[in-house]
Amino acid sequence: MNSAEAQSRLVEGNARYIADQLEGKLQDATRRAAVTGGQSPFAIVLSCADSRVVPELIFDTGIGEIFVIRVAGNVANTSSIASIEYAVAHLGVKLIVVLGHQSCGAVTAAIGGGDNGHNLNHLLAHLQPAVHACPGADVDTVVRENAHRTAQELIARSSIIGDAAANDLRVVPAWYVLDSSAVEFLD
Repeated sequence: MNSAEAQSRLVEGNARYIADQLEGKLQDATRRAAVTGGQSPFAIVLSCADSRVVPELIFDTGIGEIFVIRVAGNVANTSSIASIEYAVAHLGVKLIVVLGHQSCGAVTAAIGGGDNGHNLNHLLAHLQPAVHACPGADVDTVVRENAHRTAQELIARSSIIGDAAANDLRVVPAWYVLDSSAVEFLD
């Protein structure tokens, strides 16, 4: 499946999610048994860890269909980039979606600043370029900026992702609107 087809499947799944018409396919014992020998996801989603943002549901996908990495603020750190590299290099995935969302708590904390402890400060430092690019902006503007910057960063910080993006891989920023349940692709 190419990147355009993969993105179309995500758009269609999100439309079903919004309409409360989830198919719920590929989630039963037969599917669990079918994927024990390996996986072949059609998309990668770098998403926030927020409990309200569940990519498998938002895109109405089943087991083994999307390769999801969840970290607060959908941050591209060494571990999340390495996970994405694995899916690109070894699973042949052609689409990466960087999924920010409305009212992100990590972005809110990054905007607020202050001392949040060693580990959280380290995570929030990844969000500061987006905060600085949007002085005085509301959280949702910074979330969208962060999705754009993270998509670019994946290509710039990884030769595996960068080389694939020069060929047939697409890296797309997106934003999940909690109010409507819609995913807006920002490309």
